[in-house]
Amino acid sequence: MPARNVVSDSFSNNKVRYSRLPSDDDGYIDLQFKKSPPKVPYKAIALAAVLFLIGSLLIVIGSLLLAGYFGHSDRTVPVLIIGILVFLPGIYHLRIAYYASKGYPGYSYDDIPDFDD
Repeated sequence: MPARNVVSDSFSNNKVRYSRLPSDDDGYIDLQFKKSPPKVPYKAIALAAVLFLIGSLLIVIGSLLLAGYFGHSDRTVPVLIIGILVFLPGIYHLRIAYYASKGYPGYSYDDIPDFDD
């Protein structure tokens, strides 16, 4: 095996400061367990609000069609179904956003899909 080249003492180690590690060090630091502040998904909440409003409007229109205020129409049931299908995800995500903003346990903004890909 070839011998290692000995580096000359031109580099002084006097400027390097060492400190002993504490004996109770388990390899973890407190910073890695600290939670970062939640990132609010504004675009997703705005989309949920739009879905909620459109769904509410379609449900109201479908209900009025069903009651006969606009005359009897063939489009009553499809308008109600589409209104319900649009309303449900909107109200679901708005409820999560509201509870997360108020700080209720079990709710966070991480439960709302974010569109910042």
